Amino acid sequence: MLFSILLFSASIAASVSLSKQVLQKNIKKTSSKKAVLKKYKKVQKILSKVDAHKNENDVKAEKEINRYLAISSTSLVLTTLGALVYSPLTIFSIPFLIYASVYILKKAYRIIVNERKIGASLVDSVVVVGLMVTGNYFSAALAYTLYYFSRKLLRKTEDHSRKNLINIFGKQPRSVWIISNGVELEIPFSELKKNDIVVVNAGETISIDGLIHSGVANIDQHILTGESQPIEKRIGETVFAGTVVLEGHIHIKVKETGKETAAAQIGKILDNTADFKASMQSYGERIIDKGALPTLVVSAVTLPILGTTSALAILNAGFGYHMRITAPLSMLNFLTIASKNGVLIKDGRSLELLNQVDTVVFDKTGTLTEEQPHVEKIHCCSDIEENELLTYAAAAEYKQTHPIALAIRTEAKQRGLNVASVTQAKYEVGYGIKVSVETKVIRVGSVRFMEMEGISISQEINILQEEGHEQGHSLVFIALNDQLVGAIELYPTIRPEAKQIIAKLKQRRLSIYIISGDHEQPTRKLAQRLGIDNYFAETLPEDKANLIAKWQQEGKVICFVGDGINDSIALKKSQVSISLCGASTIATDTASIILMDSHLKQLDHLFDIAQEFKINMKNNLNLSIIPGFICLGGVFFLNFGVVTTIILYDASLLVGVWNAMSPSLTNPLKK
Repeated sequence: MLFSILLFSASIAASVSLSKQVLQKNIKKTSSKKAVLKKYKKVQKILSKVDAHKNENDVKAEKEINRYLAISSTSLVLTTLGALVYSPLTIFSIPFLIYASVYILKKAYRIIVNERKIGASLVDSVVVVGLMVTGNYFSAALAYTLYYFSRKLLRKTEDHSRKNLINIFGKQPRSVWIISNGVELEIPFSELKKNDIVVVNAGETISIDGLIHSGVANIDQHILTGESQPIEKRIGETVFAGTVVLEGHIHIKVKETGKETAAAQIGKILDNTADFKASMQSYGERIIDKGALPTLVVSAVTLPILGTTSALAILNAGFGYHMRITAPLSMLNFLTIASKNGVLIKDGRSLELLNQVDTVVFDKTGTLTEEQPHVEKIHCCSDIEENELLTYAAAAEYKQTHPIALAIRTEAKQRGLNVASVTQAKYEVGYGIKVSVETKVIRVGSVRFMEMEGISISQEINILQEEGHEQGHSLVFIALNDQLVGAIELYPTIRPEAKQIIAKLKQRRLSIYIISGDHEQPTRKLAQRLGIDNYFAETLPEDKANLIAKWQQEGKVICFVGDGINDSIALKKSQVSISLCGASTIATDTASIILMDSHLKQLDHLFDIAQEFKINMKNNLNLSIIPGFICLGGVFFLNFGVVTTIILYDASLLVGVWNAMSPSLTNPLKK
């Protein structure tokens, strides 16, 4: 069919992706840190040249389309005037038509000679020769003009979709305000350095990744995480480029700028993901090529029955031709929708594979449970009260940042306890912590720490320790001076959204599994609380991958959901891998999909997006094939000619493009 798409950048994009993979593998072979750094810089230089070459070819391709459009438009004007005003003018259109046809003939020659297959390009070339030989100059001119106009329009549409995808996270500002010697100064953004202190006021977009040095602010992070509610951030907390300060005034110590920020890395990942369009085009090409030979056969049969014009009209049916245009457009638009909802899809194939998934496997710790446990019980050994015991523990853990310390301080804060100042405290960190506050010595830690410090443990507390170990609970012991005064029992904190998400996945008739390195009893209890029938406990990381391989051999399609830290082997082994790591870890995350706000609540929505993508692609296929049958029936029963089939083809192409773009235009999947 004449109206085949040439997306010139696809082959270049594929070569860029391959080059990056090869170059990155070469880096791993270098053992010396200095050599790695040197090689990394060399790689970056080479990749920059490759990207520049890609951009240069894109510009050349666009100029080529513009040139052919101008030539074909000229031939259309001449043939129209020749038909309506002065017939010899048609003769002057012939050189323009020949020039416009060279591009299609050359493409057909390359595919037939190099790939040795009968495909769409052969059909195109037959149409080109047939129109010229039979003297259908007006039809040829109309076909060429619509062809190159549609190429230009589609190129613009795709470019716009791609830019919307990659530029979701905004652009860098020209200048920023920093604190220098106690004075606010405006400097060019390009001169900003690590550890500079940047000033950001309410209503402004944060331009760098960093830590809050001073101040408090409510920050809208939905562009990175999809969170609908703003987050209050205080001193020491991380902020990211692309997020917006809604209220407050903060000073930020610069950690990353420019291309090193999380937003920029996400943009780069999306750029690479957008290059998956080449694979989607191949999907369309396969459909087209399957229909090429039957189309040629039907056209050949039609020739002696209905004549040359009808035979050429049959060739314009274009069964499935639109798929190589609409398939990559759909992919780009669904990637955009996912990104706007805080889901970063690093491999576009995951959207297709999600519709085939029948088994979802969850890692337990850090995925179904949060990193920070919670205080479930407080056991007192003497006359001391719970709140007093908790106050001592919170005072000892005042400056600690590990999950147990955070759990103890959170419980103290919720109870409204006044924690004693520990600014003069002495820390001895090991299996626990020893703090001197005024005249008291507070020890907080494990049973082993207490034994090392010479603190005696009662039989009752030993029993609690053994029970807690069996059930997967942690016991933190507290001693005042040289006497054990109690213990705090910590339970894993189940994610509040976990039970609801599991229920929704089961409604989709998906099999659910838990794989955990934890003991059998706590894993079983968690599975029971969440309504999950299948679980595996005390599983090493390599054993997780072996289990997944076993299920895959049984015919299961696996989606593994982990925290992206200890689950890299299992993530890589699964057909679809989903990580809960956020913006701070995207550069090193091994998953193909990342839930940017580190919550499971987006998981069900992700399956909705994949389902809508499947429906959209099915509509693309129908809109690409049905017009072909209409053309076929029209030629045999309604006396359709070449012009009619050309117009019908282009009209159906526009409808197909609208369908591919409709997800972003109507945005039905917004949460």
